[in-house]
Amino acid sequence: MKMDSDLLHSPAVGLAEEEEADMNDWKLPLAFMKKRHSEKIEGSKALAQSWRMKDRMKTVSVALVLCLNVGVDPPDVVKTSPCARLECWIDPLSMSPQKALETIGANLQKQYENWQPRARYKQSLDPTVDEVKKLCTSLRRNAKEERVLFHYNGHGVPRPTVNGEIWVFNKNYTQYIPLSIYDLQTWMGSPSIFVYDCSNAGIIVKSFKQFALQREQELEVAAINPSHPLAQMPLPPSMKNCIQLAACEASELLPMNPDLPADLFTSCLTTPIKIALRWFCMQKSAKLVPGVTLDLIEKIPGRLNDRRTPLGELNWIFTAITDTIAWNVLPRDLFQKLFRQDLLVASLFRNFLLAERIMRSYNCTPVSSPRLPPTYMHAMWQAWDLAVDICLSQLPTIIEEGTAFRHSPFFAEQLTAFQVWLTMGVENRNPPEQLPIVLQVLLSQVHRLRALDLLGRFLDLGPWAVSLALSVGIFPYVLKLLQSSARELRPLLVFIWAKILAVDSSCQADLVKDNGHKYFLSVLADSYMPEACLQGNLIANCLEQLSDPHPLLRQWVAICLGRIWQNFDPARWCGVRDSAHEKLYTLLSDPIPEVRCAAVFALGTFVGNSAERTDHSTTIDHNVAMMLAQLINDGSPVVRKELVVALSHLVVQYESNFCTVALQFIEEEKNYSVPSPANTAEPGNLTPVRDSPAIPRLRSVNSYTNIRAATTARNLNKSLQNLNLNEEGGPAAFSPGNLSTSSSASSTLGSPDNDEYILSFETIDKMRRVSSYSSLNSLIGVSFNSVYTQIWRVLLHLAADPFPEVSDLAMKVLNSIAYKATMNARPQRILDSGSLTQSAPASPTSKGTHIHQAGGSPPMPSTSSSSLTNDVPKPPTREQPTTRPPYTPTLGGQAPHSHQFPRTRKMFDKGPEQAAEDGDEPGGHRNYISAALQTGLCDWSAKYFAQPVMKIPEEHDLESQVRMERQWRFLRNARVRRQSRSITQRGYVYVFCSFWDWEKGERLDYFYNGNPRYTRITSMEYLNGHDCSLLLTATDDGALRIWKNFADQKNPEMVTAWQGLSDMLPTTRGAGMVVDWEQETGLLMTSGDVRVIRIWDTDREMKVQDIPTGADSCVTSLSCDSQRSLIVAGLGDGSVRVFDRRMGPNECRVMTYREHGAWVVKAHLQKETDGHIISVSVNGDVRFFEPRTPDSINVLQTVKGLTALDIHPQANLFACGSMNQFIAVYNANGDVISNIKYYDGFMGQRIGAISCLAFHPHWPHLAVGSNDYYMSIYSAEKRLR
Repeated sequence: MKMDSDLLHSPAVGLAEEEEADMNDWKLPLAFMKKRHSEKIEGSKALAQSWRMKDRMKTVSVALVLCLNVGVDPPDVVKTSPCARLECWIDPLSMSPQKALETIGANLQKQYENWQPRARYKQSLDPTVDEVKKLCTSLRRNAKEERVLFHYNGHGVPRPTVNGEIWVFNKNYTQYIPLSIYDLQTWMGSPSIFVYDCSNAGIIVKSFKQFALQREQELEVAAINPSHPLAQMPLPPSMKNCIQLAACEASELLPMNPDLPADLFTSCLTTPIKIALRWFCMQKSAKLVPGVTLDLIEKIPGRLNDRRTPLGELNWIFTAITDTIAWNVLPRDLFQKLFRQDLLVASLFRNFLLAERIMRSYNCTPVSSPRLPPTYMHAMWQAWDLAVDICLSQLPTIIEEGTAFRHSPFFAEQLTAFQVWLTMGVENRNPPEQLPIVLQVLLSQVHRLRALDLLGRFLDLGPWAVSLALSVGIFPYVLKLLQSSARELRPLLVFIWAKILAVDSSCQADLVKDNGHKYFLSVLADSYMPEACLQGNLIANCLEQLSDPHPLLRQWVAICLGRIWQNFDPARWCGVRDSAHEKLYTLLSDPIPEVRCAAVFALGTFVGNSAERTDHSTTIDHNVAMMLAQLINDGSPVVRKELVVALSHLVVQYESNFCTVALQFIEEEKNYSVPSPANTAEPGNLTPVRDSPAIPRLRSVNSYTNIRAATTARNLNKSLQNLNLNEEGGPAAFSPGNLSTSSSASSTLGSPDNDEYILSFETIDKMRRVSSYSSLNSLIGVSFNSVYTQIWRVLLHLAADPFPEVSDLAMKVLNSIAYKATMNARPQRILDSGSLTQSAPASPTSKGTHIHQAGGSPPMPSTSSSSLTNDVPKPPTREQPTTRPPYTPTLGGQAPHSHQFPRTRKMFDKGPEQAAEDGDEPGGHRNYISAALQTGLCDWSAKYFAQPVMKIPEEHDLESQVRMERQWRFLRNARVRRQSRSITQRGYVYVFCSFWDWEKGERLDYFYNGNPRYTRITSMEYLNGHDCSLLLTATDDGALRIWKNFADQKNPEMVTAWQGLSDMLPTTRGAGMVVDWEQETGLLMTSGDVRVIRIWDTDREMKVQDIPTGADSCVTSLSCDSQRSLIVAGLGDGSVRVFDRRMGPNECRVMTYREHGAWVVKAHLQKETDGHIISVSVNGDVRFFEPRTPDSINVLQTVKGLTALDIHPQANLFACGSMNQFIAVYNANGDVISNIKYYDGFMGQRIGAISCLAFHPHWPHLAVGSNDYYMSIYSAEKRLR
């Protein structure tokens, strides 16, 4: 709603005004603003899940190539003295060269085995080129498609060459022999990982990339030109999946500090905790921890893999920190590839981050391919230093005095940081950097409960948070936790899993694979039925909870039952034994529409199993069908859509029976000719709503058939706008017959798939109105025939539903059966192929809906009855093998291609020539219904868990935009109420479905309401008028439609629609449908050409009460007062009746006034505690009644021929308009305030016959509509021009 600039610049709002706004508006409930009204019933769009590694790998073979040549330094390296000597923590000079070499090799293997114990290790100590080749090729052969690691230590050979060579030895160790990286690539193949621990190692990485590029080009040449020499040779392997780790850049030497090991890079990669602690002690800051020496570090108690010990805890913290740094710095796909795809690679890269930190402090830059962003300055390293500091400070007392080890506060502090992010952050922010640490904390029993709680709160932020958590690697952890029996974890794990499954349903398979679903079975059964839990009897568990007070549980229990029964007959019989269907009946009248919807879904799948039929199962199906049929007039379109799908399952099961019923109905419809009620009124008719001036100004629409098929109001509106319309408001330059053929409309106004339906909407509507029970009951003796007949009637009714999505679904079901019924009848008719060409063309009836028999010849009266009873071959019965998929076409039941039919195809036209043999018919034809007909309820319900559920709703969040806008509207409302004596505020006035800005005289919008052409809008109301307004339109066929965006430039959108009153046949002399809206309670009173006043609860979307009027005439006016629970009805016979809705149907009529002698135009109940009833009849007598007295307390005589009256809700004014071109405004005492006979302006013409008038809710403005197509606004003040 646009903010008015006048109001924005008005004086500051006082406290009293705010209080007034709070008092009046904040307490009013809002109607039709739930999620089911504001969003499409469909699941959330599936996010592309990249967390699941498609190509998870293992490093299965490791080649350890050590070129040390102990005791002989290479010629191109000048070493310092003293110099770094340790290799794998062994001093090679402390033993004989050969033994040192072997010991170092064994130690390196052990160090690697800590990270990957199951790999196959092969050492190659001071090797030749052939030995390396033999080693690499054998490892690749055994590894097949898995990863192989090549570790190269070149401390005893010259540095790598710029030509891309590393050095090994000859057999006699008299020469250094170059080994080309190109050859190494060929032997190693892909995928591989290479570790180079030597000076100038960056050269190898560069050469490797150049050779890899050369290989790719060779592969491309060979692929493009098979005759090329390269294509004749064995193709070189692609090196795309290769990873490299190098100790330093191309121009750098390894550090020679004697306090460090010579293989510092290897130490960082394979013994990270040991080297990290040594390096920490060598820093100046370590002096702050007295008594900690390098010797003491060797004595740290514990094992690396035992998290309870100091060494194990440090290792655990190190893993968490390096994982966190990588996750926060690396791109997501690179993180997945390096840190989640392969356990050994992940460990090496975590340790590589440490290598970068330590070696950079010695002016050495480790290199990786793929290259990583710099991480050595990341803030998390400070957390690592602190953890090391805390641990080492305890060492002297632990070792010397044996005191207990105090665990690090690291994880608790990181969880607190995560909690701060959750509670203090804003929506658009970077993800929390502690997320990988939360993952690690799940391993700890001490912090697990808190970690799960925080994780649940994080996942609740939305699908993006779930995807983020899954990409970190949360899944295996929460899957493993389902094996825990701790009761306190149950609610947290259930919540977390609901979130995960709502976003990524593929996790269901993993759950079942690991028997994780049994965890949830036990939770569901807990404290209800322990013995059922033992058997895992989910159905019994679910049935126990159908009466749970929480609507969400009731809804999901019903959905769960439906999903179990879907195409699973043993579960259905299990349900039958527990009387599941009867227990579900109670949910069909549940106050929450989503619960009713879930119950219909469950019962639909219950009858939708295509197993062998028995008398018992048929009886159950019929009982369920008749229970479902009672929801035909449910107030929620979501429920009715699910009802159509549920009944379609029944139709599929009993296809032959429904085909028979369909043929009988079609025959009936053909034999009756009932004209639609006229749209025009007789002249002189005094019914106030008879002449609608707006009708001639809209385009006349001749066929509702096409209109019905438009799937949304939006498409329809665009189509209507495309049609040729005279904007001056004169008669439209558009002939009714153009609608179905106009190029602009045909694309959107065809049926949903641009196919003509066999049964048009008009045909179905006529069937609904004319077919009689008597002839149907004399149908062929089908047992339970009445059930099929009644279900067919229900579907006919649903096909005429005011909500397009419901009617479209029902049309599909009906047309499918009508099509099959006629196709099954056809073979008998087309055996004589000669008759096809000789038969005369059909002659359509005046309605254009004449039914053609197969072959196109007119039906013969002598054979029409017998053809139904004897000649029609019945479709195959249910005794077919149950393996037949539901709803494949039966004999001859293949649907011809839609494009082969002309657009004007008659109902049973046989379409293009077809061969009689089934085998010649092309496959893949279209079917209207299939087993897949569904509404998206389950996915939409699951979407609830994908969205935030713990977050404060926007409307309650004091700082949200939505709340601010509401506050502004309510303050404006309060100001309008206070200043309603001065005319400064805009208002809207409506007539038919056009919206005008009455200050500018501009039409804002108009739209087509979607009601059939023989019906008219007889009543309109604003809902939520104090906030975001909705428009309610009521038509004289009993349908109610709610619209939003009705008065702005957007296309109007239908929020909901339902049949408010049933059995209303539109007539020319009735009152149509009248309504009164009670915002305070959300109740809608409806009545009209019926004998009851029906009350609808818009919150529950269901009928709550039927009050019999006790009269034979129609109700012409309704008015209610929520405080006194009174309803006042004016009737066509002149009586005014007062009802108390708190009392039973027989005693609720508390007063009847019969003082009017003619049609009551309006009866109004004033809202005050002692408010009076004001009523007026067409004779012009205005009467005032006190509800507690039997006679009127005042009578005023106004003009005769009165057609309209309105009472101002605030001022003591009422206005009358008459057929005699006259408006009079009175005060409550009956004094004439004003008479209006002429339009404003110079030589103003006389006003037309008044058809309607309305006061503004606050300002003293009167809007008047007359039969000469004029609208006028009159005010208490002269308008300033």
